Amino acid sequence: MSSLVAFLKSVADAPWFSNFIIGVILFAGVLVGVQTYPAAVEHYGDALHFTDQIILWIFVAEIVVKMGAEGSRPWRYFLDPWNIFDFLIVAVCFMPLDAQYVTVLRLARLMRVLKLVNALPELRIIVSALLKSIPSMFYISLLLFIFFYLYAVLAVFTFSTNDPVHFDTLQKAMLSLFRVATLEDWTDIMYINMYGCINYGYQGIASCTPETSHAFGWGAAIFFSSFVLVATMVILNLFIGVIMNGMDEAREEMKAEIRALNQDDVDSGEASHTEVLTLRLTELAEQMLTLKGDLETWHKEMERRRKNGEINPS
Repeated sequence: MSSLVAFLKSVADAPWFSNFIIGVILFAGVLVGVQTYPAAVEHYGDALHFTDQIILWIFVAEIVVKMGAEGSRPWRYFLDPWNIFDFLIVAVCFMPLDAQYVTVLRLARLMRVLKLVNALPELRIIVSALLKSIPSMFYISLLLFIFFYLYAVLAVFTFSTNDPVHFDTLQKAMLSLFRVATLEDWTDIMYINMYGCINYGYQGIASCTPETSHAFGWGAAIFFSSFVLVATMVILNLFIGVIMNGMDEAREEMKAEIRALNQDDVDSGEASHTEVLTLRLTELAEQMLTLKGDLETWHKEMERRRKNGEINPS
């Protein structure tokens, strides 16, 4: 039994096994893409289904190998969240779903491509960094929302008459400011309010008349420039900083995990060496006992011969 566990562990830790699983995952992704073409499904539907079943059972074999590598404690496989993720993806594919839930089954097959996250360490670092950054990103998003809200309210009060297309309502104003924050033709919105809708960008639009057009000049320039400076150059870059910090933490955790695994291997090697040494000492002790018995038998035989005069006492 121990030899089987050792074999499964060697397979699970082997680079060729990881590379093989990565190749299968990539092939599964291509297979899902092929199934989006009705003509391909019509002509090769049976072959595609058969290949999909082979891929599914390969993933089952991967789970069996990794669980078997844990020996008498297979539940340790589920201590890794990524293993749980892999297990759920495979389990969903075995669910007896009706035709009306075929979309769910296709989604589960598509999600098998995400197994690459577990297979490639660098992808695990990136995803772990994103997950670690969620709490900080929430507060940055809250700050950004407050900033958007204040500027949107001010924009509705100031520019709604001149520029109703972008600032007629609060929701339109926030959407327009999102466009400004992404720097997507944001200067057009600024120039409309700098020069007035009748002079820039509103030709032929009935909502702009000489009576409603108003040029805010440098006031509009300061409004939009300050918004871009704070929203785009400062707050949005905070997201990048938080994610980079999360990546550093995730990288350190992965290094610590690798060190722990290496230490376990060293401890396991030391334990194995101790077992071998104990076995050899036991064998040596048995040989010494056997030798002692032989010596006692020899002494008794010699004493008997002396008594019988078979051996000269001198």
